[in-house]
Amino acid sequence: MPADLPPTAVEPDALTFRLADADHAHTSVRLWCDVDLGLGADPDLDLAEVPGGWQLRLPLPRLDCLEYLLEVDGELRLDPGCADRVDGAFGEHSWLALPGYEAPSWLDLEPVPGRRTPLRVTRTPVGTIEATVWAPEDDEGATLPLLVAHDGPEMDRFGELTRYVGAMVGAGRLPSMRVALLSPGARNERYAANPAYARSLVRHVVPRLTRSHPTRGRPVLSGQSLGAVAALHAATTSPSTFAGLLLQSGSFFTAELDPQESGFEHWDAVTGFVSELDRAPDCPVAMTCGTAEENHANNHRLAGVMSAAGGVVSWGEARQGHTWTCWRDLLDPHLTTLLADVW
Repeated sequence: MPADLPPTAVEPDALTFRLADADHAHTSVRLWCDVDLGLGADPDLDLAEVPGGWQLRLPLPRLDCLEYLLEVDGELRLDPGCADRVDGAFGEHSWLALPGYEAPSWLDLEPVPGRRTPLRVTRTPVGTIEATVWAPEDDEGATLPLLVAHDGPEMDRFGELTRYVGAMVGAGRLPSMRVALLSPGARNERYAANPAYARSLVRHVVPRLTRSHPTRGRPVLSGQSLGAVAALHAATTSPSTFAGLLLQSGSFFTAELDPQESGFEHWDAVTGFVSELDRAPDCPVAMTCGTAEENHANNHRLAGVMSAAGGVVSWGEARQGHTWTCWRDLLDPHLTTLLADVW
């Protein structure tokens, strides 16, 4: 990058995005991000031509970190002026830590070693469901509590779920436990408040897990985004199955709050479930959400509905968006407290 055009920078009161392009070979450069930057309904995110390239200066948003890309001549790219990146289901994004951001302290802890066992449940109402069961190496064959995770492989890879569990077990903050990482398969169809998937989970997957791996008490079920919808749907339609729920940034769409999502292929199934939900599950629920994502309003609403119905609901949020980093950063203390309480 030429010396006369510094890289993208976080300043005390602003974010300045820059892209080197000495000959101005590009025709347009624009910032792309999937969060509310607090700039109004239709913010101008175009970088302007400056000597040596392109630049955009924005007021410092109310965020702890930002995942973004640059749209260069219509193509989304990483920012070469930003050294930090995060991976995700849709590829890598450039990542900026903003003033006040603190990474989870458990990332500095040594996790206990774990071993992984594949599990395949066939002939369910939605077909085959694949899973991987993680457990501490030293506890093979022991009777342990069980966490069941929707979108498990992704939450493990991008949200570091088993690293978190291993660190907490090693530090003595959580008991030794297993984690069943459920692969989503046909995710949108299965997770959108689908009764067939709920039956598959409750009548086929959970019994197979507990038969194959000696389990103490009822399992806890977790989910992010649409996976949180599936978790709540299964728990409310099959009481007494789960000891607790972790619902992170659930896609709890309503016609009033989420008209922008009305084109989603399973809109009617999700909004129908959410609008008719007038009770709480029979187990404690920990809800977390990013303050700068579209789902914040519908999650906050649902927390109120379940609390008013007598549910035990806790709430946590971070100044982030709808990202794996946000969900990872909120595991502690919210999942930690839930697991400690129910187990």
